[in-house]
Amino acid sequence: MAYSAILKEKITILRKKGHSLNEIHKEFGVSKSVISGWVRDIVLTGKAKSRLLSKIKLGQFISAENKRRKTSQVIESYFNNAVKDINQFKLDRNLLKTICSLIYCCEGTKNLRSGVNFTNSDYQLIRTFLTLFRKSFDVDENKFRVCVHLHQYHNTKYQLRFWSDITNIPLNQFIKPFHKKNGGKRIRKEYNGCASIRYHDTAMARQLLMIAKAFLLKYD
Repeated sequence: MAYSAILKEKITILRKKGHSLNEIHKEFGVSKSVISGWVRDIVLTGKAKSRLLSKIKLGQFISAENKRRKTSQVIESYFNNAVKDINQFKLDRNLLKTICSLIYCCEGTKNLRSGVNFTNSDYQLIRTFLTLFRKSFDVDENKFRVCVHLHQYHNTKYQLRFWSDITNIPLNQFIKPFHKKNGGKRIRKEYNGCASIRYHDTAMARQLLMIAKAFLLKYD
């Protein structure tokens, strides 16, 4: 397709002013590959470069925002579908016990000679594990002990109450918290410390690990 000299001149003038290929394409309808060939040898002034860079950065920002919005929509769709599927589950005690065992296999202590020891900083995971554990095993609540790992910047009383509420284990079953050293350079405001849930029953720990092992072998 032939283009007029006047059109090429108009495009050249816009480019010299720092207009981007996309802007020129929208203005005249000429493909960006053609425009690129016409303006590739143009030397931009400092002012033109500044304008072009600002447009490029704005375009990159808009593109990144659109991408983030689309990703967020996709993730929300996955979550909503998962909620629908999970709400249809029929969870009997055996299935609850299997899920509990798999979680323990991932995050719990693997020592077959010790009791149950589940440690994590994710309070939702802690709460979920304990809920499943209580529903799928005959639990003696008096066997629970909790050790909370905190940094020096934590309010100890507040964090102990927080973990007591999360675990539904009374404070008199908490042992002395462990205070980790902190260099003071980074304070994580949303970090509630790490809770180590201990249940003094070696047989129960072995059951958890063996159920998980049996499940994993089935699909190995």
